[in-house]
Amino acid sequence: MSLEGKYALVTGSSRGIGRGIALKLAEQGAKVAIHYYRNEGCARDTLAQLRERGSDGMVVQADVSQPDQVRQVVQRAADEFGGLDIFVANARPELPTFYQPPLDITLDSWRMAIDSQATAFLVGVQETNRFMGRGGRIVAITYAPSARTGSWQPWVGMGAAKAALEALVRYFAVALAGRGITVNAVSPGLTWDSVLNGLPDPVVEASKAWHESGWTPAGRMGTPADIGNTVALLCSEQASWTTGQVIYADGGGSLMDTAFPLEIQRG
Repeated sequence: MSLEGKYALVTGSSRGIGRGIALKLAEQGAKVAIHYYRNEGCARDTLAQLRERGSDGMVVQADVSQPDQVRQVVQRAADEFGGLDIFVANARPELPTFYQPPLDITLDSWRMAIDSQATAFLVGVQETNRFMGRGGRIVAITYAPSARTGSWQPWVGMGAAKAALEALVRYFAVALAGRGITVNAVSPGLTWDSVLNGLPDPVVEASKAWHESGWTPAGRMGTPADIGNTVALLCSEQASWTTGQVIYADGGGSLMDTAFPLEIQRG
């Protein structure tokens, strides 16, 4: 499953899930453009870790909620590498910029969620596909439950944005299939070193206990490396027949039925 000779751009890859993805792509031989918005130090640390794995790359900065900056960062990566083979849309804004319930969410918060996800992906794919040859790979990081449920009320902006993102995955998959470019989404379960860590400590600890109790059949929450493994698989040559799909990387958490107590489900 080698990615030798491939060039990737991973947005939001200075830390968390994005870093896990960038490192896994590097381990398979890809050179990676590490994108950040505010924390250049973390981005350069990720680049150093790439080099420790025998790969290399570059650091790029952009606010992905601004279409012109998305275009610029894609152009810069393509110029540096001489093209692009892999585009992973992972970046998200910090929780305070969009985390409001549906009856209170401001239009600014709504736009931040939509622009940083659906619009950024729309523009990112329009730009990156110009530099991709046959066999290109495009992956969006989503959170599929929020696109189809309404229980996590302050997530409404991001839930709507992820729903639009997943729709774009399907449309782009059809549009680019004739060129041998695949477009898929990966939906992580709750994952360490991710948006979860922006929530209060009691919420983090309760979530950890919830998943370890059996609501995730694998008995734990995910890690950035777990998500990176799934993305790397989708970016491989062997995944050329998989496109337009939302792949759950959640240790089986999406298989559980909340209508029944856990004791009944475990038999």
